[in-house]
Amino acid sequence: MSRLEAKKPPLFISEPLTRDAVSQSLSLLSGILKSSYGPAGRLKQLHNGVGGCVCTTSQSSAVLGHLSTSQPVLRVLTASVQNHVSRFSDCGLFTAILCCGFIENFRSLNVAPFTIIKISKHLLSLCMDHLKSEACGCRVSVDFGSVETLVCLVRSILTSKPACMLNKTEVDHLTTLVLKAFIFTIPCHVQTNAVLGKCMIVPVKGRRVVDSTVLPGLLIEMPEFQLGKPLAVKRTGSNTIKTALFSVSMSGDGFNAEEGTIAVHHGVSLEMSELNQLLNVGKQLVKDEVGLVLCQKVMHPSLKQYLKENGVIAVDRAGLSLMEPLGCMTGSQPIASIHSLSPACYGSLKDLCLESFASKHFLHLIAEDTVICSLILCNRSETAWDELKRVCETAEHVLQLTMKEPLALLGGGCTETHLASYIRHKSSTLPDSTFKDLDCSQTQYQLVADRFCRSLESVAHSLSHDDGEILIDMVYGHCWFVPSGSPCVSKWSDLVSKCGCGMNGNTEDLSWRFLQGQSGSPVVQGCPQEPSVKVTDLLTLDCFAAKCSGLQVALETANLILDLSYIIEDQN
Repeated sequence: MSRLEAKKPPLFISEPLTRDAVSQSLSLLSGILKSSYGPAGRLKQLHNGVGGCVCTTSQSSAVLGHLSTSQPVLRVLTASVQNHVSRFSDCGLFTAILCCGFIENFRSLNVAPFTIIKISKHLLSLCMDHLKSEACGCRVSVDFGSVETLVCLVRSILTSKPACMLNKTEVDHLTTLVLKAFIFTIPCHVQTNAVLGKCMIVPVKGRRVVDSTVLPGLLIEMPEFQLGKPLAVKRTGSNTIKTALFSVSMSGDGFNAEEGTIAVHHGVSLEMSELNQLLNVGKQLVKDEVGLVLCQKVMHPSLKQYLKENGVIAVDRAGLSLMEPLGCMTGSQPIASIHSLSPACYGSLKDLCLESFASKHFLHLIAEDTVICSLILCNRSETAWDELKRVCETAEHVLQLTMKEPLALLGGGCTETHLASYIRHKSSTLPDSTFKDLDCSQTQYQLVADRFCRSLESVAHSLSHDDGEILIDMVYGHCWFVPSGSPCVSKWSDLVSKCGCGMNGNTEDLSWRFLQGQSGSPVVQGCPQEPSVKVTDLLTLDCFAAKCSGLQVALETANLILDLSYIIEDQN
């Protein structure tokens, strides 16, 4: 008999943020994330200790997904950021770095956590009100009637991940393809509850990025098809191709012994009975003039041969991921049983053809009016392709979010420094009634506001990885990056040409200050002005919805962690 151990009492950890282990882990996580941030971010190579695939990346979804931590505080932080990324796909590193910054800056204050949380929530509301106002100087309207702003938005996403290994020509080519693919997913006939379509990414590894292309419709890899042979397909009287979509297995092994017991008469073959039923389905499909049969799972070879002999193209092993776009494109209703076949479930296609790309052969499904397209995505190596796929999916999602809310925010650190400048000005002009409502002193409010601004500025500072100086202009509140190793000059305008987002040049007579780090005296800042020019050819932009959400998630998560007084761990 095995020995029984006495149940251990739970472990109580009081004031977890004061523990050295938590502080060190938080500092380490912050350093990993900051070093990954931006177009010049350092790459991380992720692998386990027993072999397996190696992932080279700087994306938050990959980095946080591979990190394991024993600290409950960090698990709360990473789970919160991962939830944000699952909803918006973008601004994961921004959210995580800002959250770490809030925690590190707020916990050193000699102010009660409850007071810090109240003040920081008020500061967040000031930020959100400013971002949503027409007078906001870091907000850009997106006009879907022209492509200039959309190009800037997509290009900013593609260039933010150096592991994609893209040069300028490749970035321009992919920007065009991503925008073209997105336009394919927009319905031509707008309805009250119109739904955007889907772009399916087709992998081709080992080829040049500029070989990538996008096609309307759906590509299904079909190695057994041979090019050069005409594609004979049965058509209806209206010259369309009737389609049937099966979500059930058609392999002939429909009976599962785990589901119960079945009685079989002597001399009756269960397998032959199942095959006869499949062939009856095939005869019905031929009779109904179906020209294309698509099956999510495996199809019996005899059924495939029968359909082929009768001019019906059969495609099996389509997979779950293709079922939704296939149904959307053809109008077919997935058929879940081989024992009931309704003609109402059939859909239609305009045409079918064969496409060849690299060494792969595809069946190209073309609909009359489709919101489904296929992006044939190429890259030289598997690691670079995996990173590029994630980036293209992010770009597509960001465009969808931007269509719902046609706004963008300035990138390159300028939104963060602009907001910090705005908060510094706004917090110094608040009426006394505000402090009374928050039940805090003006000194406490100014202390928290200063740390709030330092946290925002630390995100902009994370974009620099070569120890160069970072400046903030005193007019617009934008950040400017001075190249590392630059000589000492009397005028900073001799060393900087454009701000981080690319909106402002050094032609104006601007005054600058250094972007302060974690220490230094509070800065007196005037209200940042709105630039007169709104869009340039090389503007760096961020997704408005994703960044606004990231700002809120970062502060809410930091406040949750700051409010922790005990952690109770089960030791059994």
